[in-house]
This record gives sequence, C-alpha cells and structure tokens, in this order.
Amino acid sequence: MNILVIEDIHNDIENLSNYADKIAMLDFDVIVCPGDFTDIPPRGFTPIDITKIILEEFKTFGKPILAVPGNLDGSIIDFLSKERVSIHGAGRIIDGVGFYGFGGAKTPFSTSFEPTEEEIEEGLKKGFEEVKNAELKVQVTHSPPLGTKLDVVYTGAHVGSSAVRNFIEKNKPIAAICAHIHEAKGTDEINGTKVINAGRFPEGYCGLISIKNKQASVNVVNLI
Repeated sequence: MNILVIEDIHNDIENLSNYADKIAMLDFDVIVCPGDFTDIPPRGFTPIDITKIILEEFKTFGKPILAVPGNLDGSIIDFLSKERVSIHGAGRIIDGVGFYGFGGAKTPFSTSFEPTEEEIEEGLKKGFEEVKNAELKVQVTHSPPLGTKLDVVYTGAHVGSSAVRNFIEKNKPIAAICAHIHEAKGTDEINGTKVINAGRFPEGYCGLISIKNKQASVNVVNLI
C-alpha cells in the first residue's frame, strides 16, 4: 500500500488545483490529510465551504480519503464525519491496514480545536479499538509526537504531544502521520515506527508512505 499525505492546506484551494497533475503522477492508494484544511476563510466562504472544495478535489483521484481535523478545523469536525472521511477518534481498515487517529493541537493562540493530552489519549484509544484486529496500523494525528525532529519550532523548542508519542511507543503502529509544525517537516523513527510530517502543502510539499512486506518507508516529496 502507498499512502499520500497532504496536510496544512490552510484554505489554499488554488495550489491544490495547480498541483493536481503532479499529484496524479504519484503512485498512491489512499489519501490522508492530518488536518488544517482551513484558516480564516476568505470573504463569502465558510470553513465548511473550503473543506467541501478540498474534498471534491481529493475525490477526483478516485482513492479512499481519510482525515483528522487540525487545530484550525474546529468548525468542520462534524462535516468530516458526515463526509465519511473522518478517523478522528475512530478507525478504518483499508486493504488490511488499520488507520486510526485524533486531531487538534495546542498553540499559544487559542485556536478553534486544542484538545488536552488526556483527550488526545482517549481519542486515540477509541480509534485504535476499532482497528485492533488489523495486522498493520497507521496512526494519524495533527499534533506531532513530543521530542522528535517533527515537533521543533523555530526557537528550537519541542512542542509536540506526549500523548501522541506515548501511544506510538505503546502500540507500535508501522507508521505515524502528523502535521502542525510547518518548519519541522521531515521524517523520524520511534522504536521502529516510521513517522512523517510532510510539511505545508501550499509550499509544494506532500508525503508518501510505502508499506510492503510488513515494512514502511516514509518520504517528503517536493512537487515544485
């Protein structure tokens, strides 16, 4: 299975359309968005309007779509569920791979969806329970795991989630997808779990995860 990761879109419908031809050239079976579909919407649009357009663009590729909300996506949580793409506190098995997740992340800015560490842990447990019988699992969160290359802000501080990291260490998914910290795009590994923060999509970045023979490889791709 090959997984395409598109994250931190932040309303940028134009670049999603511009990059569509390059995305179509990639080999993938599933699209995963770990959040921040939206931002402050342009005049005349709501966050749901923006998300609806993004999902319609995703649907043109004809692949399953999975998502969790970002810290700016508080008003679209129910919409993602209605569209049947949400794995926020939920799980879904595709071709034998169990995807589970939980969205949101802490910031200094009081954004629309900032769950506590306890809420993240409980949400991940709920999602994991729905895919526990899958041999291989992929964890999807907006917040990166604490103390990795993927949660370092420009000051050098680590600002990720201990709940996200602890859940990886305990349950050992084959891969973990995160987002949120734009400047910390890249890959890392936690006790054998390959972890990716694919970077801000409007800057031309996405991610590819390849799962083959019960092994995962993770790569950041520059579409520009």
